Amino acid sequence: MSSYVFPVQTAFFIFVVAAMFLLVPWLIYGYRKDGFFSWSRFGVSFSFIFYILAAYCLVILPFPTTRDTCAQQAADTIYYNLVPFTFVKDIMKETPIVWSQPSSYLSMIQGRAFLQVLFNVLLLMPLGVYIRYFFQKRSFWTYALLGGFGLSLFFEITQITGFYGYYNCPYRLFDVDDLLLNTSGTVLGFVTAPILLALFPSRASIQEKSEQIVEQNRVYTMPQLLALMIDGVIVVFLSNLISIFTASDAISDALSTSISMVMVLFFIPWVRNGVTPGSTILRFRYVDRQTGTPTSESLFKRFVAIYVPWLLFTIVRLVNDYAFSGHPDVMLQPYRAWISVGMFGLSMLISFILFIHIVIVLFSRGKRSFYFDEVSRTRASRK
Repeated sequence: MSSYVFPVQTAFFIFVVAAMFLLVPWLIYGYRKDGFFSWSRFGVSFSFIFYILAAYCLVILPFPTTRDTCAQQAADTIYYNLVPFTFVKDIMKETPIVWSQPSSYLSMIQGRAFLQVLFNVLLLMPLGVYIRYFFQKRSFWTYALLGGFGLSLFFEITQITGFYGYYNCPYRLFDVDDLLLNTSGTVLGFVTAPILLALFPSRASIQEKSEQIVEQNRVYTMPQLLALMIDGVIVVFLSNLISIFTASDAISDALSTSISMVMVLFFIPWVRNGVTPGSTILRFRYVDRQTGTPTSESLFKRFVAIYVPWLLFTIVRLVNDYAFSGHPDVMLQPYRAWISVGMFGLSMLISFILFIHIVIVLFSRGKRSFYFDEVSRTRASRK
């Protein structure tokens, strides 16, 4: 069992790292495609990535301790088996079956040769389930056949080449039986997939919901928050770009960030009909709730509402830096500790309020808006 645990653990670690980079692009792609975040599709897609990584790691791991694998093997070692159905012979040889004695069946099932066959069938069985989900119709069973055979052949080539030539001799056997069993498992998974897929929304239902959302002109709060985060990244980039041409001090940095925020959160949507860089990516714009069109007044109020909390954080940081600078005001000397505690408490209070506000809005199912949209009387619109 430990020989299976290590590869799966390795696959999970790789998956977590990959998911950190793929999460935001996937959210953007999913929203642009469906008009909302389908968490069932998210689960299926990311579980597919983990499954492929786990299957691959189970095939190649653990690696040999040395690249000179030839030195660890006999000169007449055979690295391949091209005779199909050899596994039947292996099972019968390891645990002979007496047809008149049912107890011998149990011994066969518990034998290493049978378990190896079962593993090879189960290894690519989930692939058939995923193919059925992605293509839906039974007539696509040939995709499962070709997909299972192709992936299994890729695994076997990986083994016969000694991990693409990294090891001077193969450290696992190329077996035609693996091709047969893996492919059979994929087709079996495709055929039995409807039993499992009944637990998930169909692609047709997701498409229907997408059409309803577009018709109702609804933009959920999660994509709005994601768009604001993208705008924030662009603000940081522009601020760093401007800082190249300005002095390197706290005041200049704050001024560079302020200019960048004005450009991204007010000037660009004012010029581009209510569209910020983030909302462009997610295909919506900000409009006045009464007129249904962007107005300079509502866009400016929205900018100010977003800018004020950042300005408070900046003031807190500047005051704290000044109090603990190399040449603080003599009058401040006795109060430095209190100033530090007060500024820290104020920043934590603002952060806590913003965090609670975001959580409440995200879990309100569209019944609440972010405070900056309430202040400016703006809303997100697809039209």
